[in-house]
Amino acid sequence: MSTTTAPVRQAVRAAERVAATRRHVSVGETLGQTLAMAWRAAKKMRRNPEQFFDVALQPVLFTAMFAYIFGGAIAGDVQSYLPLMIPGILAQTVLTTCMVTGVQLREDMEKGVFDRFKSLPIARIAPLAGPMVADLLRYAIAATLTFAMGLLMGYRPGGGVAGVLGAILLAILTGWSLAWVFTWVGTIARSAGGVHGISMMILFPLTFLSNAFVPVETLPGWLASFVRINPVSHLVTAARDLANHAQVSGAVAWTLLACLVVVAVFAPLSVRSYKRHI
Repeated sequence: MSTTTAPVRQAVRAAERVAATRRHVSVGETLGQTLAMAWRAAKKMRRNPEQFFDVALQPVLFTAMFAYIFGGAIAGDVQSYLPLMIPGILAQTVLTTCMVTGVQLREDMEKGVFDRFKSLPIARIAPLAGPMVADLLRYAIAATLTFAMGLLMGYRPGGGVAGVLGAILLAILTGWSLAWVFTWVGTIARSAGGVHGISMMILFPLTFLSNAFVPVETLPGWLASFVRINPVSHLVTAARDLANHAQVSGAVAWTLLACLVVVAVFAPLSVRSYKRHI
């Protein structure tokens, strides 16, 4: 009996020592570990360039498709529609890209990748936040290609370079914040396909029931009321104010506040759910 329980006791004590070490990880160490995980994710992207297909193709395809299909019907011509549409495509592209974070997290958990991390004396949040930091590159590529395609089609942002950069940075920050929602979904869903399905159910109504592609004034009253309080509408309005007018409006402040709230709520939820499932 004693020979059987001795290894078990040693394993339990080792696990307790690891847990104790984790509880005393400093903020500086957490940051370093997160950056190490980000570097790991970046190298993974380099070895799997197909991960960039969605961020490379979606901005080009959606910008051309929406402009030529809806431009004449909504604004009279394509050129007049671009200042309204490009910030909307920017929001849609970045938000759709951040959905992939949860899918890839679930795939790694299914493959047992995170089983190796749970035995290491690292901060619990590092394996989750690291890939999200690396995904900032994906958001930047998607946002840049959206404006580049718009410029090729004749879009001339009135806000200049500063306004466009401000809109891109705001969209990247929003995408990173919302990625915590899909990270949480990735820790509670049973499969990567389930994460994808749940994420689509969240994102598509929020994106299309917004002011991204049509003016709010053209919508029925009950729908316009929802569109005005939709967080995606605030992001689109903020991006338009920055890109078209170089104006830091109230929509920018509301978007930043929403980002802080989302991170404050879903980052702890993601870590707690991650700890229960590994």
